[in-house]
Amino acid sequence: MKSRPYYKRTAEAGYTLMELLVVLAILGLLAAIATPMVLRYLDSAKVSTAKTELSNLEGALDLFKYDVGRYPTTQEGLAALTAAPAGADNWNGPYVKKTNAAQDPWGHPYQYRAPGQHGEYDLYSLGPKGNDDAAKPAIASW
Repeated sequence: MKSRPYYKRTAEAGYTLMELLVVLAILGLLAAIATPMVLRYLDSAKVSTAKTELSNLEGALDLFKYDVGRYPTTQEGLAALTAAPAGADNWNGPYVKKTNAAQDPWGHPYQYRAPGQHGEYDLYSLGPKGNDDAAKPAIASW
């Protein structure tokens, strides 16, 4: 039976503190370079998501109008797409499946106004900052 060879441990058997600090500095530098690019991509993804959700809400509003004969009022709001409002006899919903469909990717509610200033209704997002500036909404659908 052979025994394993015995290796003598030398002073160079591990990493020095200086080598570990250099590696950590390189990793920190790479993270500092990559983080802004990832955050920029995340912001553009949220804008795309908001545009898609607005388009889906437009379709749901059109289905509501087809069934009920009118768009929901401002008071009924987008909640009329998930629960039948009073006086909507031909309501055949829910027209959206998600319970949080009325919230944009930043957690703010989508703004809905009917009749709208730009058409039969105005549907828009306040954007990442949540500024309530209806004259210049961040993402609008009209």
